[in-house]
Amino acid sequence: MSMTKEVAKSIEDFRGKVAETAEGIVFRVFPNKSMNAEDSPYRISQAATSTDTTVYPPLSSTETNGSLSNKRKRNEDGSAAPSHLDETVNARYPERVHANKLISKLHETVKLECAQLSDSCDKVKLWVNLTMPNGDNFGVQIQEEVLSELLRSQESAYNIRDAARQHHLARAKICSKLIKYPHIEDYTLGLKEHDEKQFFFSRQNLIDIRNVYAVLTDILHKNIAKIRAPKGNNGVGLY
Repeated sequence: MSMTKEVAKSIEDFRGKVAETAEGIVFRVFPNKSMNAEDSPYRISQAATSTDTTVYPPLSSTETNGSLSNKRKRNEDGSAAPSHLDETVNARYPERVHANKLISKLHETVKLECAQLSDSCDKVKLWVNLTMPNGDNFGVQIQEEVLSELLRSQESAYNIRDAARQHHLARAKICSKLIKYPHIEDYTLGLKEHDEKQFFFSRQNLIDIRNVYAVLTDILHKNIAKIRAPKGNNGVGLY
């Protein structure tokens, strides 16, 4: 059995769109990204003023207008949610330490970059797979090397993406100690040092993402002819 002309044309149109999207990424997105992110938009010097080490008392039992407790979460209609959904009602230490809003904002930037990198790699991987012919020749081997590099780049994006979760878990442990022992200055200093480290790591993560784009740009541009037409390039190895 064979495909109908309509199905064959649809598949060919799909291949064409995939190739157009992927080459746009290879020749515009990757090169542009590899030239950017020389440094973080946030400087480590901002860490000192962004960390709030104050241990705040529990929220007051009534709001300023005398209505329902601030400690109770609300439903969409404004009514009080069940007490078991209240994040502090059963807490042993209901005092609060605020999150570092500037670091959270920086993590959003890093997460967005990781999502873009992973999505772009997916599209280029699809294109390379669709151009890969049957058989085993030098062109196919080069395509496999390119696919491996794209996969490694995605794994790097996943690992960097996980930094926000690790930050919040580690910071929460320090904050819990600060709430329990507010008189111990080292916990205050430890929180400040932790946040400063996060600024450093986030800056480095952006540079790492930039470097991933630079490597991808280099390997894809040097081997673009073999990726587009692997059968006709049996005599030359990977650059």
